[in-house]
Amino acid sequence: MSAPTTIPGTDGLPRCRWCGIAPEFEAYHDHEWGFPVADDIRLFEKLCLEGFQSGLSWRTILAKRENFRRAFNNFDFHQLAQFGEAQVAQLLLDQGIVRHRGKIEAVINNAQCAVRLQAEYGSLAAYFWRYEARIASQPQTISTSPESTALSKDLKQRGWKFVGPTTVYAFMQAMGLVNDHVAECVIAKQVDRAREAFTAPRALAALAEPNA
Repeated sequence: MSAPTTIPGTDGLPRCRWCGIAPEFEAYHDHEWGFPVADDIRLFEKLCLEGFQSGLSWRTILAKRENFRRAFNNFDFHQLAQFGEAQVAQLLLDQGIVRHRGKIEAVINNAQCAVRLQAEYGSLAAYFWRYEARIASQPQTISTSPESTALSKDLKQRGWKFVGPTTVYAFMQAMGLVNDHVAECVIAKQVDRAREAFTAPRALAALAEPNA
């Protein structure tokens, strides 16, 4: 017999099983995970945090999220694009974040890439939402998708770092580019309604659809 896909939340209603791993996960699951996001700063922040999570747990990153925001100027990528070695050295001394030189330098590198991408597409949101999953998968049974693989490939070609297909898929799950809540989850229908009401930002008219 397979394990149940949901657990009862603090209100007794069914939720995706993963949100029972840690007490702080329920609020994140209920109010953030899977709801569509069009704000460029939030999108950039989440992709950076997913990069920091590589090899760690989301609980570790979530617990440090406010520290990350403080250290990285609230993930304003226009400001981060100007960071140099002095700021990297300072960040490596910050005990409130994950002190990994490669990941810190990746945030600065990706900020520079984000500035260029925003200029090209009008917004990061317009670029990312071109990769929205049109066909739902079986929720939480995969760690990559054709869309995440295509997006990862394109980002890497544009010079982004720490954006492998698994990292990108976790980003897509969290930012609403796919609804990966299981059907029995009390939040699943809320996310469906939010996505139905959401108008995806459009890229500049001259740009073609991505090659998946």
